[in-house]
Amino acid sequence: MALLLRTLGRQSVCLSKPQYSVLYRHVAPMGSTAKEEMNKFWDKNSRLNRPMSPHITIYKWSVPMMMSITHRGTGIGLSGAISAFAVAALVLPGSYPYYLDLIHSLSIGPFLTGLAKFGIAFPVSYHTYNGIRHLGWDMGKGFKIPEVYRTGYTVIGLSVITSIALLMI
Repeated sequence: MALLLRTLGRQSVCLSKPQYSVLYRHVAPMGSTAKEEMNKFWDKNSRLNRPMSPHITIYKWSVPMMMSITHRGTGIGLSGAISAFAVAALVLPGSYPYYLDLIHSLSIGPFLTGLAKFGIAFPVSYHTYNGIRHLGWDMGKGFKIPEVYRTGYTVIGLSVITSIALLMI
């Protein structure tokens, strides 16, 4: 193929010549440039008073929508935190007990300690329970709207209960 293209290129074959029309017979002619098409698109949207794009203000917020966004956010946050801890374990001098003692020496109080524990426990438990819910969906179960809401509220409730239980440890 490369040899054929090289040969055609050396012979200065122009595909716009009439004898080569079989090669581009089904190609749509370029009637306008991309900029003109873009301008037509925006003019039409302005004339019809359409929004720029489907914006969050036109949607009615629902539990499944918020749970999907939260699931993605907790997944990104957890993977970022795990990566940061792994890099810190490799790069920072000292061992784990040294940094644990350092945190204990801060004396930040029970409220902030509990808040930190909840901040770690909730994303882990939420992402885990919602992942189990998604596994159920992968098996084709729970797609009816009442079931989607019921399993959603169950995931939220279990996540809060688990987070509080872990907070008490």
